[in-house]
Amino acid sequence: MNTNFLRGLILTCLIVFVLQPLSFAQKQENNQSALIDTTPFYSSTHHWYDIHDKSNIINPKTNQPKYRAAEISKIADNILIYQRNDGGWPKNYDMQAILTVDQKDSLINTKADDHTTFDNTTTYSHIEYLAQAYTITGNEKYKDACLKGIDFTLAAQYPNGGWPQYYPLEDNYSRCITFNDGVFTGIMTMLKNIIDRKPYYSFVDDARLSKIKTAFDKGLGCILKCQIYENGRLTVWGQQHNEITLEPAWARAFEPPCICNLESADLVLFLMSLDNPNQQLINSIQGAVKWFNDSKILGTRVKVISAPDLVSQWRTSKTDRIVVHDPAAPPIWTRYYELKTEKPLFCDRNSKFLYSLSDVSRERRSGYNWYTYNPQQVLDSYPEWQKKWAPGKNVLNAN
Repeated sequence: MNTNFLRGLILTCLIVFVLQPLSFAQKQENNQSALIDTTPFYSSTHHWYDIHDKSNIINPKTNQPKYRAAEISKIADNILIYQRNDGGWPKNYDMQAILTVDQKDSLINTKADDHTTFDNTTTYSHIEYLAQAYTITGNEKYKDACLKGIDFTLAAQYPNGGWPQYYPLEDNYSRCITFNDGVFTGIMTMLKNIIDRKPYYSFVDDARLSKIKTAFDKGLGCILKCQIYENGRLTVWGQQHNEITLEPAWARAFEPPCICNLESADLVLFLMSLDNPNQQLINSIQGAVKWFNDSKILGTRVKVISAPDLVSQWRTSKTDRIVVHDPAAPPIWTRYYELKTEKPLFCDRNSKFLYSLSDVSRERRSGYNWYTYNPQQVLDSYPEWQKKWAPGKNVLNAN
């Protein structure tokens, strides 16, 4: 054999032998340095630590340690512990908490429970995290759990396209189609990420993808059907709508049927993100934008002030909120507007309609977002959207 050839062959083998482990090590290093956004879990995390709920399966320990955001596999393993047999998740726990053996056992022993929900950014955020965790780690158990969560979400959808707050259905207001706290937009955004073939969803099979596209289209149709039309024009949406009649509906005692600007703002931003809107969708967005502009409140600011501790069965209030006149204040909106009269609306735990924040009990006054700036994001985004998709009609310039 030619000596030069033999030397070359040996050198090539050595290069392959040396570089292959380095390539693998580099890949592992890259995986370890990858991060998945954990902020979608904030709402549930906040409720676990800050709100006293005796119905929790487990409660936080004093100074409960947490996994760092970079510890992806450990967080994903936590998510799997919380996932129930039906594919969904319970709400109001910290996915980054380092659980004790007893806490893990308690969760595992309740996996057969079906009290599973989309509320407080639950389930759809877990699905998103697991999809990304699988893409980074290649661990099949994360993919399997993710697909199970997707199937749960598809099963939970009503024939009319809406989603309840809890599934399986419960005999209370959670059966309503829920826009509150971003439930509907959270689910639809997750489905859209799959339809758009985000790289971390590349493993979703064609059969599921077809079902997801159908679910998305039905969901969009439901959104349009639920938009509140009154006094001769389109407005926005309620926090929740009856699952049969699609009319705005009661939820908790202080959450009445109403026009709800806070949740509607995020919903309109989602609708504005969709390419090639048809005329019905364009009309929906135009109507909502006009409503936001007409319902803004000028010269008003909400101040948080110090107050003596007030302990109730629901929470401990350490502050209060007051409304002050301020000519320099930016536009603000109340979360609720009364149906038909379209007056700013407040409510209390006795379900009584109130028309001033000062009339609300302090516990609810300081513990609920009665005012919002969110519609301003819609108004700020509108000019670019209008120029692109509705150049012939600017509702903000209409007389």
